Amino acid sequence: MTGERNTGKTMGIKSGIWGVLTALFLASCGTGKEAVEPSPTPQRVDTGFILTGPDSYDSADTAILVGRDDRESTLTFLNLELGRRYTLALDGTTRLRDKYGQSISLGQLNRGDIVDITFLKEKKHLTTLQLSPQAWIYEDVENYEIDPVRREMTIGSEIFKLTENTQYVSGSQSMEEADLTPMDVVSVLGLDSQVLTVRVEKGHGYLRLENDENFIGGWIEVGQSVIQRISEDMLLLVPEGTFDVLISHRGGGGAKTVTIRQNQETVLDIGDLEIPEPQTGTVLFSLSPASAELYVDGSPVDASGPVTLEYGLHQIIARAEGYQSITQYIRVGQASTGFQVTLEAVEEESPEKTQAPEVSGGDEVTTDYYKVFIDGPEGVEVYLDGRYVGTSPCSFEKTAGDHVITLRKSGYVTRSYHITVDSENKDISYSFAELADSATAGADSVSDAWNDILDMLN
Repeated sequence: MTGERNTGKTMGIKSGIWGVLTALFLASCGTGKEAVEPSPTPQRVDTGFILTGPDSYDSADTAILVGRDDRESTLTFLNLELGRRYTLALDGTTRLRDKYGQSISLGQLNRGDIVDITFLKEKKHLTTLQLSPQAWIYEDVENYEIDPVRREMTIGSEIFKLTENTQYVSGSQSMEEADLTPMDVVSVLGLDSQVLTVRVEKGHGYLRLENDENFIGGWIEVGQSVIQRISEDMLLLVPEGTFDVLISHRGGGGAKTVTIRQNQETVLDIGDLEIPEPQTGTVLFSLSPASAELYVDGSPVDASGPVTLEYGLHQIIARAEGYQSITQYIRVGQASTGFQVTLEAVEEESPEKTQAPEVSGGDEVTTDYYKVFIDGPEGVEVYLDGRYVGTSPCSFEKTAGDHVITLRKSGYVTRSYHITVDSENKDISYSFAELADSATAGADSVSDAWNDILDMLN
């Protein structure tokens, strides 16, 4: 009896197991229509909202930062391949880094920076920005040369190419290449052999003398950067900063201190300086070679004997065929003195230029009478290297070399242009852009100040 009960119990267990397995098999195979239909997928609705982060981008670029609007939270870039500009928005998810990968703030970015960026093209959203590790920079460059014909910029012994994309900026404002003057201190940024940004770090302003009637024909020295003859209604181009100004004429004059601000005109009253009776001294010049020609303050002198000069500063120029011409300044302050002037021979492979050197502030030493015409804008005061030449349209005698043209009109922003005049026997003409209204420029300054405040708050 016991064996029968055990056999029946075993058979029941086996039957139960087979039932379970059969049910599982049928469920996996799907015996009904409802079992094989997938759950319906909900339809995706584009709400315009997108979660952005360090990995949310579909485009990348190496570009120049050419614009910044802090109130709209946007940055504008210049693509280097196509030369096109585009604007991207940034928010709290945007990551900003320096060239070493360290986090920086929006206020640490400057117009003209070369950057590597990633972004969402359709959403126009900036994901990451890093100051490009491949970019190079020369900071606070004082000695540089720009060749507008060859499209080259020389810094020290290195030569770089200027391109159509090269940006010229001063603060938050764009400028033209011709707006640069030799006295501007700049930072230069680029990639490989190309200059992409020239950024003015220390610009220039203007100095006008008041009550200078008794000093016409004398000399003005502004720090170590400007030495020039005083002429009527002159407007000097001066680096921004604070300088000691020395006025000298016929042994008189004196010193004053002046502060020059960028793109602003400063008036210096020198009417209170002492004007003593003229004093003169005898100067003996020793020239090498002895056949060299000597000019003092723009006029030829006979250096074979003593030369009588008034006390004060004088400009001398010495030149001779086969030698390099020199220009220097001497100061006469005693009854008799002497100066040694030695010219260096010119090597055959580097022939000396045939044109006589320019005499700043005095009568030009020149051999031609071709003219430079300033056609526009009309009705503005025109200054050549600080000397007033007339109201445009006007002209002045052509002298080859580098010059600075300054345009001024009451109620408008004064502008200066660096030009290079050729030595060809023909007249040349220049037309410049209209001067900006001072009121408009003031509004731009207020906008820049507002952006600076936002930087500090951020």
